[in-house]
Amino acid sequence: MTKVILITGTSTGLGISLAVDAARAGHIVYATMRNLDRKAPLLEAAKTAGVTLNLLQLDVQDSASVTAAVDRVIAEQGRIDTLINNAGLGFARSVEQADEADIQRIIDINFTGVVRCTKAVMPHMRKARAGHVINISSVGGLVGQPFNEIYCGAKFAVEGFTESMACYITPAFGIRFTAVEPGGIASEFANNVLNQIAETGGMLEDEYLPILQKYVAGSQERSGSSGAYQTAEQVSAVVMDVLSAEEPPIRVRTSDWAEDLTRLKTGLDPDGRKMQAEVYQKFLA
Repeated sequence: MTKVILITGTSTGLGISLAVDAARAGHIVYATMRNLDRKAPLLEAAKTAGVTLNLLQLDVQDSASVTAAVDRVIAEQGRIDTLINNAGLGFARSVEQADEADIQRIIDINFTGVVRCTKAVMPHMRKARAGHVINISSVGGLVGQPFNEIYCGAKFAVEGFTESMACYITPAFGIRFTAVEPGGIASEFANNVLNQIAETGGMLEDEYLPILQKYVAGSQERSGSSGAYQTAEQVSAVVMDVLSAEEPPIRVRTSDWAEDLTRLKTGLDPDGRKMQAEVYQKFLA
């Protein structure tokens, strides 16, 4: 079945792979980004793959922009079958060192942006009694990690948002929700986390410095042969499996490394369905 798919954050990395792979699978893809001046890599990837994409401006931090993009898709296609909330921003800085503006930006892009986009498509999916919201989360949404407390906090929020929606919206209206949880992605996103340290003041000469140095060294080591970092194409392939599943999981990791890191949190309920059923039973049955 051909689906109408709206994807956020398609100017780089995983977003480009998601848009191209979904179009290659025969779906109608609306690829969005905050700044359309950054569309060249996406268009080049689409040209190489021989696929057609519909480009739209969408800033997840701007409710009017989100609403305008959703309205455009509905006007042209009459429906949105799948929303992939992919737009995100990495951040590695101790909360003591983080500026208030940085904190707000990370939370707004990584969590509130997901809420804005989901809210915008919900009336249309609810009317259709069908739909699928796929949130690109992270193993950082399950396991807190050094110097990532702001980022992990936002991704933990995405996990809670996804679980909460799935526990009652799915049984009531048939709309599915999935959190996809990669480890590191070897793309501009992953590289920017380390670059961002330098761009926001570098390694400050304080008591955190030796710990941060260990973290950065470990990040560089994990980017080698440990399996921590996947390509955007590998993560996209998992998302495509979720997209085509008749009964998609509520959560899914994208690599053996991610499974191993999160096993203490996910071992009893790897796909989230047991928890969904239990919450429904306790609150709504």
